[in-house]
Amino acid sequence: MASKEMGLAEWAMLAALSVLWGGSFLFNGILVKVWPPLTIVAGRVVLAALALWLVARLWGIVVPKSRQAWQAFFGMGLINNVVPFVLIVWGQTHIASGLAAILNATTPLFGVIVAHVLTADEKLTVNRAAGLLVGFAGVVVMVGPSVLGHAGNDFLGELAVLGAALSYAFAGVYGRRFKAMGMPPLVPAVGQLTASSALLLPVALLVDRPFSLPVPGLEAWLALFALAILSSALAYILFFRILATAGATNLMLVTILIPPSAILLAAMVLGEQLAPRHFAGMVLIGAGLAAIDGRLWRRFVAR
Repeated sequence: MASKEMGLAEWAMLAALSVLWGGSFLFNGILVKVWPPLTIVAGRVVLAALALWLVARLWGIVVPKSRQAWQAFFGMGLINNVVPFVLIVWGQTHIASGLAAILNATTPLFGVIVAHVLTADEKLTVNRAAGLLVGFAGVVVMVGPSVLGHAGNDFLGELAVLGAALSYAFAGVYGRRFKAMGMPPLVPAVGQLTASSALLLPVALLVDRPFSLPVPGLEAWLALFALAILSSALAYILFFRILATAGATNLMLVTILIPPSAILLAAMVLGEQLAPRHFAGMVLIGAGLAAIDGRLWRRFVAR
């Protein structure tokens, strides 16, 4: 399906998804203090998969059992869960959550290139490229020079998060096949999280041996459940619905919105004050999204 102009419903879902995934950096930051990365990611996908199986059962949705479907689920689970989740969590053991969020915001930059090369209907346009660059500049302004000034101190952590962004870009294009297979949004969400659980849980048990680690406090457990239920189960229902209706390139705009979402969450939950650069960054991000959407520019030209 071609990338198209997004309506109010798609923009609302995109904003909600940015808040859910923006919160994941906060939850990861709490969890890396008590558990190793593989254990965190395995716990996230297993709990999320269980939650979505329950939802599917309540809604009467049948998950296909065909080999073709499960090959697609395992492929999507690998590049949209296993690889990026592990890389981001491992990266956050070396770099700050804010820096991880801004590096993750490079996903649309990778995404427009991947979509341009691998698809016939989501080609790079001038306004889309310009909008992505302006939006990314807004993310840089929001995070600020004090964070970026220390970017070189933990190169491997930064490289890991950039690798996750590239993996997400491929996943955005790969996930288009689920609409062609006639699956409602919940089905690939259940399938990929189940496949990810099957891939990650044995490895985490063997490598991290979480049963031998000290039992963490209530804060860590709450963070894990929020990461699984909100930032994974609910987020992926929105993810596949946006992918089906708005296309892969539009979907990847969510990574530009994640850093401001994380900053706003910190301001509301932790009482942190917004600096002028945060508002300046939001203006740039809004301008970038308007350029990508294209409607305001076409109306201006028409007038």
